[in-house]
Amino acid sequence: MVERVSGVVRWLLEFVKARPVVTGAVAVLFVVLLVLGELVGLPFPVTVVLYGGAVLITLAAVWWLDRRSGARPGAVLTLGVFVVVGLGTLLVIQVVPYGRAHANLPVTGEPEWATPETRELMVRSCFACHSNQVEYPGYSNVAPVSWAVQRHVEEGRQAVNYSEFATDPGEAENSVEVILDGSMPPSYFTRFGLHADAVLTQAEQDTLVAGLLATPGLSEQGG
Repeated sequence: MVERVSGVVRWLLEFVKARPVVTGAVAVLFVVLLVLGELVGLPFPVTVVLYGGAVLITLAAVWWLDRRSGARPGAVLTLGVFVVVGLGTLLVIQVVPYGRAHANLPVTGEPEWATPETRELMVRSCFACHSNQVEYPGYSNVAPVSWAVQRHVEEGRQAVNYSEFATDPGEAENSVEVILDGSMPPSYFTRFGLHADAVLTQAEQDTLVAGLLATPGLSEQGG
């Protein structure tokens, strides 16, 4: 077993030395995918396992081709294998059921909003994750983005679900604070031009904060 592992390590080192361009290209692509995963809010361990697994499968396939043909696969073939493995991985993970439920439970009681405009602004900026009235976009059906969307909604509802405020206010009293400190909506939610309606102007934010302060239960001094 030790000899086999040692042989694989030697082969890998030889491969890196003989194919620096391919190795560099795969490494750069791996880092880019990790960054993109972080930007869309995927958990870092998930991106590492997902993309790292694709790299390992690629190396295993190239190692098998190397041993079978007796000649080290060229750069084009190696990159081709990586692309095929990547596309195959993308197809396989579509069968994972997580992220496809898209369930919206009944509304049991929202806050007594100070004004209709207060609710309208909250719907625009917060209800996509903090309510039972989530409108799931088309890309939420494609893994791994669907995993990120599902995770965001679950975490948002766990913190505060304005559709269930009457029975479980959660952390609703922090609503004003998280808006003023800029943590809500989170940056990944509006990145790349997504959910543009959730980006409030300063005047709209001032109006929203004033409305939340006047709505019972949505701030420490509200109502």
